[in-house]
Amino acid sequence: MTHFPRLTRGFTGAVSLILALCLAAPCGAQQIYPGRTWEVAGQPEEAGFSSEGLAAARAFTDELATAAVVIVAGGRIAARWGDVEGKYLTHSCRKSFLSALYGIYVADGTIDLEMTMAELGIDDLPPLTAGEKQATIRDCLKARSGVFHTALAESEGMHALKPDRGSLAPGTFWLYSNWDFNVLGTIFEQRTGTNIYAALKADIADPIGMEHFEVSDGFPIEGDRSIHYAYMFSISALDMARFGLLMLRDGAWDGRQVIPAGWVEESTDYYSDATIYRSDGYGYMWWVAHDHNRYPHFPNVSVPEGTYSARGAGGHCIVIFPAFDLVVVHRVNTWEGHQVSHADFGTFLALVLDARLDR
Repeated sequence: MTHFPRLTRGFTGAVSLILALCLAAPCGAQQIYPGRTWEVAGQPEEAGFSSEGLAAARAFTDELATAAVVIVAGGRIAARWGDVEGKYLTHSCRKSFLSALYGIYVADGTIDLEMTMAELGIDDLPPLTAGEKQATIRDCLKARSGVFHTALAESEGMHALKPDRGSLAPGTFWLYSNWDFNVLGTIFEQRTGTNIYAALKADIADPIGMEHFEVSDGFPIEGDRSIHYAYMFSISALDMARFGLLMLRDGAWDGRQVIPAGWVEESTDYYSDATIYRSDGYGYMWWVAHDHNRYPHFPNVSVPEGTYSARGAGGHCIVIFPAFDLVVVHRVNTWEGHQVSHADFGTFLALVLDARLDR
């Protein structure tokens, strides 16, 4: 039997969340999910937003390299602009999708999070040390493996932050490392016998009715830094918004439990301080808002604790606000080298939150 730990956000936080959700929609009211296409509010006010406020947010993105925005409130689109159907590279948002997939196979017993790299037969070139092989799957999900091996799809800046190999034991140190995230792809395919992209299509995309994602949108990046590939894929803003809504609804989709609710809670809880990356907290391949250090979830904006996000290089973001029944998706055409900074994205997000009528 799979055991999900007790909720750690506290009774007070749970009560606050319930009250916030009841304010957003009458308690007991049927939740809205998109069908083949999304329900779109005729005016932002119908979804709890000021038209003027969202116009200011859009005007700000017009000055940036923003390619697409989707804002989902109460299960329907409050606003959208740009190429919301265009498929852009996920970059590191891919990691949060894999985290969700893991929850399905942890729940049915296919994956045991306490298995070590040694037990799994995981190695690399150059080889892992005996100490590194003691890292568990859970350590990798938390970015706490202690394996500071070179990795694919990793910038020189990311690599430069790595301590010397063997200097820190597994589980004792947090570092945002693509080795951890990439090896989780290898382990997923080893334990499930299923290609990641096929699993994403069958286990998440199809059940929630993604409009554009296909298995052919996946493309692994290989190279000589490691034998564990970086499992990149492209996806539209509208399909990212469906994934964000799925997480917001505790893994449920119109009566079907797609991702175990306990896993959604567990994977988006706070486990590590992310000061070294100038951020607040980290869960299982999700960035989590946690009032623990001097860094905010994003610059230039204040978000309630319990907020969490998937982030990709260049300005790709899915931000989930359980307290507001809200999902915000932001895309950039990084195919063409465009980028939006975290600071500018934070300013945009502040404009969106300021446009809420119930703030």
